[in-house]
Amino acid sequence: MVFGSGVPTVAVDELKEADFLLDVREDDEWQAGHAAGALHIPMSEFVARYGELTEAAPQDGRVNVICRSGGRSAQVTMYLAQQGVDAVNVDGGMQAWEAAGRAVVDDNGQPGAVA
Repeated sequence: MVFGSGVPTVAVDELKEADFLLDVREDDEWQAGHAAGALHIPMSEFVARYGELTEAAPQDGRVNVICRSGGRSAQVTMYLAQQGVDAVNVDGGMQAWEAAGRAVVDDNGQPGAVA
């Protein structure tokens, strides 16, 4: 079985700047480069930190979940859907984000890279 099969997805080019983005990559990946304004909760800590998402996510909006390539974010998207959250997996993850020319920044707001 392929991770992400049957999981709702969205293409990077369909996302608007104001859309809510949840990055589930690990700390070292996040520090190397991420989308500005994204909420960072590593998948390895996600269940314990779930409350941070419920506080930050728009009440009636969609949660766009992203990781490096789409595998981990597909798993988190499935979990969120089981919790009744409107969530979609960002197809291709941060690799697709960067390839589409979307801004990637480091922890200091400087240009970053997808690790």
